[in-house]
Amino acid sequence: MAQQTAPVTFRKASRMQVGRDQLLNMLEYSIDPLALALSLWAVTLLYEGYLSPRYLILSLLVFALTFPGSTQLSQSLWSVVRNVVLSWLAISGLLFLLGYGSGYLRYFDLRLLEIWWWVAPASQLAAHFLLRWGAPRIIELQGDNRRAIVAGMNAQGIELARRLANDPYSRVRVVGFFDDRDSSRVNQGGEHSLLGRIPALAAFAKANQIDLIYISLPMASQPRIHSLLEDLRDTTASIYFVPDIFVTDLIQGRMDSVSGLPVVAVCETPFTGLSGIIKRGSDIVLSLLILVLMSPVLLVTALAVKLSSPGPVIFRQRRYGLDGKEIVVYKFRSMTVWEDGSVVQQAQKQDARVTPVGRFLRRTSLDEFPQFFNVLQGRMSIVGPRPHAVAHNEMYRKLIKGYMLRHKVRPGITGWAQVNGFRGETETLDKMSARIEHDLDYLRNWSLRLDLYIIAKTVWVIFFERDAY
Repeated sequence: MAQQTAPVTFRKASRMQVGRDQLLNMLEYSIDPLALALSLWAVTLLYEGYLSPRYLILSLLVFALTFPGSTQLSQSLWSVVRNVVLSWLAISGLLFLLGYGSGYLRYFDLRLLEIWWWVAPASQLAAHFLLRWGAPRIIELQGDNRRAIVAGMNAQGIELARRLANDPYSRVRVVGFFDDRDSSRVNQGGEHSLLGRIPALAAFAKANQIDLIYISLPMASQPRIHSLLEDLRDTTASIYFVPDIFVTDLIQGRMDSVSGLPVVAVCETPFTGLSGIIKRGSDIVLSLLILVLMSPVLLVTALAVKLSSPGPVIFRQRRYGLDGKEIVVYKFRSMTVWEDGSVVQQAQKQDARVTPVGRFLRRTSLDEFPQFFNVLQGRMSIVGPRPHAVAHNEMYRKLIKGYMLRHKVRPGITGWAQVNGFRGETETLDKMSARIEHDLDYLRNWSLRLDLYIIAKTVWVIFFERDAY
């Protein structure tokens, strides 16, 4: 009888945090949530003399909304101040809307909350400055730098070495590179030298007490990679693969698992698992609050549209939504025509099709407010890539590489592109390409904090910029 082979067991893959010093990573992720929660405790204890349950619950809510925090050690001091202030305005604004809309605001002392509103961001800034001052000392206390070598003297391997060398908070020092090609055929690694060929790497690692090995070989080099891994079984070095980031555009790239089998996500929506629940929950809560608070304005707007020109109050247009499926998007009608065919002309400056009332609605973005009903239906989100007419999608998907990747998420009423100057008409291909790049940046870097920042910035754009017409 043939011998039966035991089934291979795979360990469940987990998300990894690899980069700068892990202790600093942990402190950076925790510093903002802890500063906000502890500052509320301190104000409450000084103001009331004890920590009541309602303020304890509020602190836990703030911690949940802000964890994990952002890494800001590499940013300028001005950027840190700006990010903290804008983030706190968005978070405190959301908490106020939740408290006001639910009626729970009456259970809190407004004077105490007013004091905390000023103390909280000051505590965040103080914590960031303290960490910035103490970071070099934290690194020193952890001992000598960790020695690393890179297998593959190519673009991504050299970029990795450059970033490690330029990161003042990294404990990793790259000793050099190994590559099977001659020095005349490999990319130059700057201050790092070519130490030898791949077969000599394992022996070098053992002889020179190497702590980390980064494998930056192309995927086509599978036999070489397998042989190298076999040789490295006799070392104690930690081993990492460096994917060729220049081969494809990583959207939410991360480690994941499929039925316990580890896989690498290359292109995925950011709204999976808990993130998806948070995103959808915040959409529903904020949409209901906005519709309730703005209901008088919406009624007056509907009446103005109806009386100012013939036609329906609500304009419906087919657009692409999540996964590229067609959805129907609502807007207050702002034109004398309602195009939804194979050719749709974008609104232009001094466009004769725009009604007088419609011009005001478009300038103030009031025409977009019916889309909050789209959000409640699950067709749209408050923040996300703006949906384009089907005709525009079919045109631009042929002209712009990666255009359809923006449909990995629900389209938004506002988005990262709109608050960065790409609101309104995109009359050139370069402008549309820039808008798409901002949309993809949003997918790569999504967080609830980013959503709140975009909402706050949108209010500023509506009142002080005039790009839409």
